[in-house]
Amino acid sequence: MSEDTIRLVTIGRILRRRWRLLAALAVVGALVGYGTSVLFPPRYTTSASVLLAGQWEERELLTQAEIAASSAVVDRAAGTLGWSGVSGSELQDQVSATAADGNIIKISGTAETPERAQRLSDQVAKQFVTFAARIAGGSAEPEADSEPEALRKQVEETNRRITDLAKSADPGKTVEGVQARTALEKLRTSLEEAMKKLDQADPATNKAGMVVMGPAARPTGEAPPTRTQLVVGGAVLFFLLAVIGHLTAARMNRRLRTEPEIAAALGSALVGTVEVPGERSAQRTGGGGPRTWIRRLLGVDTRWDVPTPRSSGDEAGRRIRYRRVCTRLRVQLPGARRLLAVVPEGDAIALRAAGQLVAEAKSDPLLRVVEVSVSQPMVPDRDTESGALVVLSAGSWTAGELAGIAEACADGRHEVVGVVVAGAVRARPARSAAHHPDNATPALAARGHGTGGSV
Repeated sequence: MSEDTIRLVTIGRILRRRWRLLAALAVVGALVGYGTSVLFPPRYTTSASVLLAGQWEERELLTQAEIAASSAVVDRAAGTLGWSGVSGSELQDQVSATAADGNIIKISGTAETPERAQRLSDQVAKQFVTFAARIAGGSAEPEADSEPEALRKQVEETNRRITDLAKSADPGKTVEGVQARTALEKLRTSLEEAMKKLDQADPATNKAGMVVMGPAARPTGEAPPTRTQLVVGGAVLFFLLAVIGHLTAARMNRRLRTEPEIAAALGSALVGTVEVPGERSAQRTGGGGPRTWIRRLLGVDTRWDVPTPRSSGDEAGRRIRYRRVCTRLRVQLPGARRLLAVVPEGDAIALRAAGQLVAEAKSDPLLRVVEVSVSQPMVPDRDTESGALVVLSAGSWTAGELAGIAEACADGRHEVVGVVVAGAVRARPARSAAHHPDNATPALAARGHGTGGSV
């Protein structure tokens, strides 16, 4: 699989053969998500909207949104709220502002309770409107707000003085009195017109016309990520990591799967392939004990990366394959009567195949089955054997492991005379004795014996 493209059938095989492990890891991920939600208290978020009057460009709205979430505004809101242990820098991480359609700035506040979140959003919106008005008026300082008011008071005082001067002027009919009163009235009119023009030209009136569109709504649910989202997210994350881990392991798998690769790694020729009826217990790994029980419970005691065993013929067809292997050995080694059948330790399929070969060979050649450890291969020294026959299953061993077995055979003065590859298949129900090739001769003999008896 190391060179194969990851296909849906591979993922389906993982889900089918490792569903217990995946389910267990998903539960662990859900518990981790729940623990995370316990460590981090729930948060609540709400928003207050501020309407900007007049015509605004998009970049200007973005600028106003940045101002609404700036430290200058948040610090003023923190000072007004007066929450103990909460500074403006901490609140700034809990406040955000965005520009929406229709010249609206949405100011969002996040806090530990719905009430605090509502108060935070409302206070930041209020402070933003005040701060924006000060900026539009030409200064961001509080003293700047008093300058227009002082100017208006000064105008009112001037109007009163003009009135007093007009009253104190000669109320008679002299020309000088009439001219003085007329000049004072003109001065009053000019002063009032100047104040009207000043009010109309005030940028704070034209541009900073901002209105808070009502109080923020009190949130009724937690802000994401909620506890449910953390639990589900943890389960999904662990599930995906488990699947990705299986796929990564499959891509990095260097076990040999084809007969030519196996034969080349052992430095010998392929004698033949045989079939073994697949059994779940044949693919299980490990011995006994609690660890084995846990592995069996999670379904990791069997390999998932082996293909699904294909259907085979009946028992007679499988025995024919074993007989052909024995025939090739007799032809290849006509003088050999004893061979060492080397089976890698832990390869249950190969061990069953070797036992079947011994039964079908019928001592010609005489096979002695020996299991060899792959980690520390050791083969008995040569006695009366004429060579070694390696029996193994495909997709179970790497080239390095097989090379170690070949070296162990060479150290024991055994020549590897051939390789037999065993594969697991799905057995079909056995055919009746009337169609069984092995039972044909005994049946005919019995029938002839019975005829002779009758004669």
